[in-house]
Amino acid sequence: MTKEEIFASVKEVVVEELDLDEDQVTLDAKIKEDLDADSLDVFEIMNELEDKFDIQLDVDENVQTIGDVVDFVKKQMDEQA
Repeated sequence: MTKEEIFASVKEVVVEELDLDEDQVTLDAKIKEDLDADSLDVFEIMNELEDKFDIQLDVDENVQTIGDVVDFVKKQMDEQA
């Protein structure tokens, strides 16, 4: 799966979980500051992504932006391949 495909899926989850417009969710968007997500929101997004990609995500990772999430998902998927 390419980074672009992962980003599209991550964006879909974040838009749904945070009730945002798609144009607000960019690779540079900071999850807590720019998208106004709280800790519970982040937890729910990570759970949804774990189910969607069948991977384990560690919420303690230094994940601040949507781009960080995409990179982390890609890394996890590459390690499982």
